[in-house]
Amino acid sequence: MSRFRPKYVTFDCHGTLIFYQMADAARAIYGATLDEARMTAFIRDFSAYRLDEILGAWKPYAEVVHNAVERTCRKNGVAFRAEDAAWIYEQVPTWGPHPDVPAGLAKVAKEIPLVILSNAMNAQIPHNVAKLGAPFHAVYTAEQAQAYKPRFQAFEYMFDMLGCGPEDVLHCSSSFRYDLMSAHDLGIKNKVWVNRGHEPANPYYGYVEIADISGLPAVVGL
Repeated sequence: MSRFRPKYVTFDCHGTLIFYQMADAARAIYGATLDEARMTAFIRDFSAYRLDEILGAWKPYAEVVHNAVERTCRKNGVAFRAEDAAWIYEQVPTWGPHPDVPAGLAKVAKEIPLVILSNAMNAQIPHNVAKLGAPFHAVYTAEQAQAYKPRFQAFEYMFDMLGCGPEDVLHCSSSFRYDLMSAHDLGIKNKVWVNRGHEPANPYYGYVEIADISGLPAVVGL
């Protein structure tokens, strides 16, 4: 892997590059009424329902969040208010990068074009990308692809737009369920798992593990 120089380094954005704060947003709304054990269960269910909501036909991410919050509230016996779900959705563009991201990205960007494939909406993602501190060759969204990761259609859209194949990219993500499992199945042999601590290691999928983006330049020999 250290000798592989891809045409593009492709990234998941939220969670991998951007500090993903859905749990914090949910806690801000419901933390005053739920004890810690119930809040932990609420956050776990909210994460699971968000994944479930994106596995079918594409729909706007505001609807994904609304439905996931409503289903989580129902399961946990919490009163649901549409304005709470809307507030959580509205936090997404305000999030910035993990501290390790800007310097690591900037070093790689000097030599290899960077690409984002995000489950965000078109109107959300520019606010996040502007905070990353490095130039990107392209930024693709689920809205453009009309499919959310982990669906293959999202990755295939990216390949079509870049005019390349799985063999040409190094895909970098902190998530197996959203990114690296699909990348493996699609034939992306060169993968990096950024261990942000929210999923366990799964060596079956064949990747280089790094603790944060400061380790990425070494993976591509920089």
